Amino acid sequence: MSALRHSRMLTTELITRASAGDEAAWQELVHRHAAIVWAVTRAHRLHGADAADVSQHTWAALAEHLPRLRRPDRLPGWLATTTRRECLRVKYQGRREIPTDVLEIPADPVCHTDEEEQLWTAFRQLTQRCRSLLGLLMYSPELTYVQVSRALGLKVTSLGRTRARCLDQLRRKLAILGGDTE
Repeated sequence: MSALRHSRMLTTELITRASAGDEAAWQELVHRHAAIVWAVTRAHRLHGADAADVSQHTWAALAEHLPRLRRPDRLPGWLATTTRRECLRVKYQGRREIPTDVLEIPADPVCHTDEEEQLWTAFRQLTQRCRSLLGLLMYSPELTYVQVSRALGLKVTSLGRTRARCLDQLRRKLAILGGDTE
């Protein structure tokens, strides 16, 4: 069957043929509806690899559900909805993943006062766990407790107590160094 004839086919017939394994029919479906997928992806402000992933997942979902589509005439709406859900999944997943290796707590910060020097000296004496926790809370205040707990592998219910213990340790170390704890 020629490509020209595919371009004149109804969506219902293309879906039937693509479901049966007709590669040309599948290519025509993708060609006709790719603009919908990309428009929804752009509307969600996804670019690059994220946009490509959303597109790929959307087309894979269509390939999986193609034989079971009840209303082939509503394919554009199905694609828009599926793409929107994939975009939201990617955006939500991106918010949940906190790359802690990117977090850079200054090893040798510039201190302008003796108090600042004492604070950093005390901070460096904390355990790695406390430095990571307090560092995330200090340098990434936009993170939720759930995000911080996942990034550090801690239970969200213990995060507040752990933070309090780390701050207590910091206060004690400052007191030993002669710093003001109030």
